[in-house]
Amino acid sequence: MAGYAVKKENRYTWTDYQNWPDEERWEIIAGEAYMMSPGPTTRHQAILGALAREFLNYFHNKKCTTFLSPIDVKLSEEDVVQPDIVVVCNKNQIKETHIEGAPSLAVEIISPSSAMQDRMRKMHLYAEAGVKEYWIVTPYPLMVEIFLLEGKNYRIHKAFGRNDILAGGIFKNLRINLKEVFKFPLSPEEKKIYAVKESPAKYYGSSRKKLANRG
Repeated sequence: MAGYAVKKENRYTWTDYQNWPDEERWEIIAGEAYMMSPGPTTRHQAILGALAREFLNYFHNKKCTTFLSPIDVKLSEEDVVQPDIVVVCNKNQIKETHIEGAPSLAVEIISPSSAMQDRMRKMHLYAEAGVKEYWIVTPYPLMVEIFLLEGKNYRIHKAFGRNDILAGGIFKNLRINLKEVFKFPLSPEEKKIYAVKESPAKYYGSSRKKLANRG
């Protein structure tokens, strides 16, 4: 979850990032720095906590390891992100201070201020970096969209609503009862929204050149 660009004077790198204040949270995408959004909402944190329990339980004593935000993921010298949840299956990627290279799975719980970032810039970045599975979790309305990587593009696997049992993509035995994740009262507006079952758009992602053209 990222906010707005605040450093555009230069192209920034992993080395620059390591010298910034620890109390500030930043991401770097294509050399451009973004300050992370202010403190997350209670709903965001409730969803993160519930998903974290599911991931930690599922991957317990398995080859892959779950990490929760804040954790730095260095995708390249000019790309450093902090997804809400990552799953890493290559132990060599786990460094003392960060994750080196693309995790197998990344989860972003979006907010109004980060929606454009997570659905466009970061989706293209994750596709190019080779993140095999990408989840976008929407707190309003309640939905989880799962995208699977095909080449350099994402294909929609499925979208799940509050009343669904989520089925993982590359981790085929991963099942999550979303009633246990989205376990809070709905607003009157939300009660009118039907669960989304699929998206008409099939592929997502692009080359860095296309990403740069998007500004």
